Amino acid sequence: MTEMPNWEAFMIPTLRVLSDGVTRHWREFQPLVADEIKLTDAQKREMLPSGHQLKYENRIGWGVSFLTNVGALTRPSRGHYQITDAGRTLIKLFPNGASEKDITRLGEDPSSPIRVYQATITHEKPSAKSMEADAALTPIEQVQNGIERINEDVAADLLQRLQGKEPAFFEQAVVDLLIAMGYGGTTGTGNVTQLSNDGGIDGVIDQDVLGLNRVYIQAKRYADSNNVGRPELQAFVGALSGKADSGVFITTSKFSDGARAYAQNVPTRIILIDGKRLTTLMIRYGVGLQVRETYKVVEIDEDFFA
Repeated sequence: MTEMPNWEAFMIPTLRVLSDGVTRHWREFQPLVADEIKLTDAQKREMLPSGHQLKYENRIGWGVSFLTNVGALTRPSRGHYQITDAGRTLIKLFPNGASEKDITRLGEDPSSPIRVYQATITHEKPSAKSMEADAALTPIEQVQNGIERINEDVAADLLQRLQGKEPAFFEQAVVDLLIAMGYGGTTGTGNVTQLSNDGGIDGVIDQDVLGLNRVYIQAKRYADSNNVGRPELQAFVGALSGKADSGVFITTSKFSDGARAYAQNVPTRIILIDGKRLTTLMIRYGVGLQVRETYKVVEIDEDFFA
């Protein structure tokens, strides 16, 4: 049987299928992409080793995830995708196909419509030494590296989705995260404050049944380029005055150097969680996620053969 193209080979065909500008559900355009790339009937039937998904659908899914992360596709609604001007640019620049490195390198140009894909670790050609090291990886290490790559992709997708939702959704999401982390005592209770009268506080979590100890939260759903500065932290500290001597400030973007310096020196203890740490915590505690596949790694039971 002819070898299945890798996931990168599906990217430009996916963009060509969506180049008419029509918003399509992934279930609708995946067969069209398979036809565009001229998969054989045998390739269309090929399953992943787990037997839970067609291999070509999985590889298209990886390509769609990457294209969405770099801004070549947009997701107007759940499961639906539409091409962007950046996607049309990629079709023109790479009519015969593009790799992840090609597109990510393009994103490093400030004038390019393509966003830099943060999950890409390096764009340099691997040295003989690094290639030898990769070849020496054990199967378990390869699995762990694969999981790390999946988590990087999911983290980028999580951040985009959080930035695309309304502020009330984001505020509830961060409350849900802190409760999942154990900041809700035995009852696990927390609430989002009234948006019109929050006084700079977006969420409150009770740490005990009577609500004597509380965690106060400020949540800012900012774009990547809009960093949280010192004034925002000063306002949060002011809102905490008379209520608590500590709080948690969470954002989907980053904190400026001035903001971090202020948080370190102000008497009120402020924990800062930026977008990168936020998505890492969401993945670790399973907030906004579901387990797609579970794999078992087996080894010999020495006691059985003793």
